Amino acid sequence: MRAEEQASVVDGGVGELVLMWAGFPLLGAGLGAALTAVSGWLADLPWVPFQGWFELLAGLPERQALAGGTALPALAGLFVAYVGTRERLTVTVDRTAVRLHRDGHGRDVARAPVACVFVDGKALVLLDRNGAELAREKSDLSGDRLRAAFTAQGWPWQETDPHRDAYRRWVEGLPGLPAGADALLRARQRAVDARRRDDTRDLRRELARLGVVVRDENGRQYWRLVRLPLHPEETGDGR
Repeated sequence: MRAEEQASVVDGGVGELVLMWAGFPLLGAGLGAALTAVSGWLADLPWVPFQGWFELLAGLPERQALAGGTALPALAGLFVAYVGTRERLTVTVDRTAVRLHRDGHGRDVARAPVACVFVDGKALVLLDRNGAELAREKSDLSGDRLRAAFTAQGWPWQETDPHRDAYRRWVEGLPGLPAGADALLRARQRAVDARRRDDTRDLRRELARLGVVVRDENGRQYWRLVRLPLHPEETGDGR
């Protein structure tokens, strides 16, 4: 990548960090205080979860109950902020490459093989000239800011997925898939249903090796075929 000052950078900014590290713990503490105030009532409702916790709070002096009832949810808020910080995506794009940085790891995608860039739902997607995914990264980044960053650096931005009409909903046993793809899609559907993100991502890569691009919508899988590249350097491992 070129020097940072020559690149366009898109991230959540300081405001997002403040919201996560201050807002989530405060929200947790406020919720905890509200539940502590009615802990005696909640302890008498057999269908309410964490009965033992509410019984404990109801039996403590008011000051100790409030301290305990707010501390645990506030810590949970800090944990959510920690996870959210690790999951933040930073996109640094210049004329020759884009760096996608998340969770302490970065990967570069060179400009040369990229045929189009667009946002699909909450995912930033880069496709090569064969329609294969070079990258697919989910985030809460603004589509307008991403568009501005890529177009400012001369990248081929598209407002929508140019291959969207080629997708078909996956149904087990449906003809037209390469050998082995149906089994991978079946395994991936189980991973999607169980929210096993690592497995979902890994199986997407396995499908890409077979020339199958897959996208998710409301828990369902949709697929399309691409022409497999002739040269190894043309391949991508889109997420």
